[in-house]
Amino acid sequence: MEAIFQLLFNELKQSTKATEKSCRMVAERLASEVSRICSESKRIQDSGQVDSWAVTLARHRLKQCLTYYKLGSRRGRVELHSTLSAVVYRYITPPHVQSSYQARLTLIEDFLQGFYIEALNAFRREAQLTADYTPKTLLDLAEYMAFSERYAKRRIPLPGRRNQQLIILRAQTFSQQQPAEIFVDIEQAAEGSGSEPDHIWNAASLQRVREQMVAQDLEPAEDSLRHNVVADLMAYLEERQQNDCADYFALRLQDLSANEIEAVLGLTPRQRDYLQQRFKYHLVRFALSHRWELVHQWLEADLDHNLGLTSHQWQTFQARISQQQLSLLRMKQQGVPDLAIAQDLGFTTTQVQKQWSKLLEQAWEIRNGAMSGSGISTDE
Repeated sequence: MEAIFQLLFNELKQSTKATEKSCRMVAERLASEVSRICSESKRIQDSGQVDSWAVTLARHRLKQCLTYYKLGSRRGRVELHSTLSAVVYRYITPPHVQSSYQARLTLIEDFLQGFYIEALNAFRREAQLTADYTPKTLLDLAEYMAFSERYAKRRIPLPGRRNQQLIILRAQTFSQQQPAEIFVDIEQAAEGSGSEPDHIWNAASLQRVREQMVAQDLEPAEDSLRHNVVADLMAYLEERQQNDCADYFALRLQDLSANEIEAVLGLTPRQRDYLQQRFKYHLVRFALSHRWELVHQWLEADLDHNLGLTSHQWQTFQARISQQQLSLLRMKQQGVPDLAIAQDLGFTTTQVQKQWSKLLEQAWEIRNGAMSGSGISTDE
């Protein structure tokens, strides 16, 4: 591994302003890690190309180290913090607890402070450093931050030939250990923390988390019905070239506030309000016309559940609609196709669909206690 050490040592001397002693020590640690991986990996040993693998691994670690070195102490920490925050965001909320965006960020901060200590201990152990070692130079710090990122992303084997990143397993354990009452306190405390000038989260961190949140939410969710509603509504908006509405919807899924949405989309409050109204218009059309069955099934307000109305509300609803609408309702309950309904009632299929949308809207108003006649509730 002398060749690997020389490669790393020369590159560090050329690419950094660190002392020769510091470059030598970092190069020795990186070369030692590369040697250990190559000797312990059966795949590398079986490949018959151990030297080639060693060079590739050494250059990869060198690149990571130099990336953090060039970012500097402050920006490097921000980059590492943002990267790890984005990885754990969706795993940091304990089951059955609805925490706000700000409350979740606070929990991520608490979790990562503990994880950095674990990563430092792992670094000391694997690099055979003393128990009180701490990075003292910028190159040392860059080496530690690069190690922390790799350590966080290590794949841990699980039963059933599955595996997961180490930091995600730690985040899940951390979340499960949080008592529910703590989340209430944290959420309340976090409500007023966004405007504090010394808030630990800077814009870069928030932006990275937001991007990751949106991307992750578009992945298949455990709740397949909710996922289908979200996916269909996204497709509905995109088919109508309402991409800005789709962006707005994606951010609303993350429970972002109006101010945060304006910041992410680069909108003024007035522009955001206009976009919100346009989104609601399409949302209503989607929910009451385009995919009403799916939405009502998701809300457990389908026909088998009397459109989500209580017994009293259901009776009130039937008493207020016309005989023709009542016939339409009965046939819908029996699963009669729209074409047959149209022939029976003397409508076109388009008129049947419009009449049905009106009935759904009336039921929606009753369900939301909005019988003022001012139109459908705009609750999203």
